[in-house]
Amino acid sequence: MADGYRLPLAVSSPQGTPVAVVLALHGFNDYRASFEEPAGYLARHGVMTYAYDQRGFGETQQRGIWPGSNRMRDDAATVSRLLCEQYPDLPVFILGESMGGAVAMDMMQAYMDSCIAGVILVAPAVWGWQTMPALQRSALRFLAHSFPGYSPTGEGLGVVASDNREMLYEKWLDPLVIKETRIDAIYGLTNLMESALLASGDINRPALILYGERDEIIPLRATCQMLHTLPTVPPPRWRMALYPDGYHMLTRDLQAEVAYADMLAWLTDRQARLPSGQEVNLQSPRLQAFCGD
Repeated sequence: MADGYRLPLAVSSPQGTPVAVVLALHGFNDYRASFEEPAGYLARHGVMTYAYDQRGFGETQQRGIWPGSNRMRDDAATVSRLLCEQYPDLPVFILGESMGGAVAMDMMQAYMDSCIAGVILVAPAVWGWQTMPALQRSALRFLAHSFPGYSPTGEGLGVVASDNREMLYEKWLDPLVIKETRIDAIYGLTNLMESALLASGDINRPALILYGERDEIIPLRATCQMLHTLPTVPPPRWRMALYPDGYHMLTRDLQAEVAYADMLAWLTDRQARLPSGQEVNLQSPRLQAFCGD
């Protein structure tokens, strides 16, 4: 980066000439390896994927220390511009998963002139302050300012992130996946999620949103508020797939290839039918029932 900070990078290249380039932004406490399987799938179909460790995660310096939302947003914008310069004849997209989705949304609002052709938001992290219960908000603010280094593990919460137990076990053994999270990092993440939620009304690029009905990480209320904030000026530039058996880690669930196929179809044609058949919109009875409208 411009300040000399180094971001570890992984690249998945197709055998032939690529048809598109994807910049993949990982989720909270994760790192670039989380995209190995989806990047491999996309590479087999002609799409090149770049994935880097965001500051404070993976193999970066000061791992476990929250770098600040502005830094993460600026890094994403910088890498995006570099890819657009490297591949001027190819469309460049962002694939943001959870926290990575929030970074992408925040970045697109800050850089309205971004060269990005579109964005895929996988279970975007939009659980900001306004959608968080009052007691939880107060506790988080108190702990972050009084005991910033306090690092809970999250064990015992009973939250299921995926139905892929083998993958979850491998993540638990992976030393580069953060297990104990500083409370000030959670505070920083909440600020980022709030910015992403507020930015959702200004998404100015084609977007594909993927969400699982069994997501236990990003609350339904937050996701539905984001959907109702998205631009609706016809024709809307965003589309959504809602997977009945999907969890938060859609790209690593047991049915992950269903999501991969939808992503690939959209990347090659933003108007194409999604192979899963799970597309919904604000007028869909299924989505209205899901959001309680």
